[in-house]
Amino acid sequence: MAAAQGRLSDGAGGMDEAKDTEKDRREADTAPLPFRAAVDALRSARLRPQIEVEPTPAPKRLAPHSYALEAAVVDGDQDLADGRLVLLHDPAGHDAWQGTFRLVTLVRAELESEMAADPLLPEVCWSWLTGALQTRGLAYGEPSGTVTRASSHYFGGLSARPAASQIEIRASWTPREGLGGVPDTAAHLASWCDLLAQVAGLPPAGPGDASVVTLPQRRGPQSR
Repeated sequence: MAAAQGRLSDGAGGMDEAKDTEKDRREADTAPLPFRAAVDALRSARLRPQIEVEPTPAPKRLAPHSYALEAAVVDGDQDLADGRLVLLHDPAGHDAWQGTFRLVTLVRAELESEMAADPLLPEVCWSWLTGALQTRGLAYGEPSGTVTRASSHYFGGLSARPAASQIEIRASWTPREGLGGVPDTAAHLASWCDLLAQVAGLPPAGPGDASVVTLPQRRGPQSR
């Protein structure tokens, strides 16, 4: 998953990044029990085979405890979409979260220019996120986020490149805590991967849901 890692990681890459990730793992192993249980669930989640997931250095300033994963939807040696999911935990609670845990995400993919020009695209993309959570019956609160579409046009020495359009979803929500104050992070990760797959244009992994809007067209796969 080198391409997604290069686009999304905070670190400079290489050995420093690997050391940071190992440090995050050690910190997670000595964190409060609810956070450790939530991280263990993320590590053990079983996901559809087209999605490659691996740990990545987590942001340090957003909460006392954090753990991050990045993922790419893969077709052969090409990435169809990529993203990052960050789990935050503040044992003292957070007024804005209305809880002690928070999930923060970034998802993005290339789109056909016609699809990117659809005026309803932002609302549809947001419905993909909320629909993915609802389809798995997950309780959550305080959702917030942005949907951004961008187009790139090339000139001069780059004029041979075709115009490109990209969709980007940034969002966060508070997962409802269960037994022992631990949210079902494995299920939230699975729903996030459902979102990734949908943005990438993959068919649903299970029986379809009539409320879910599928992506009619996207750009060709991007080389990794």
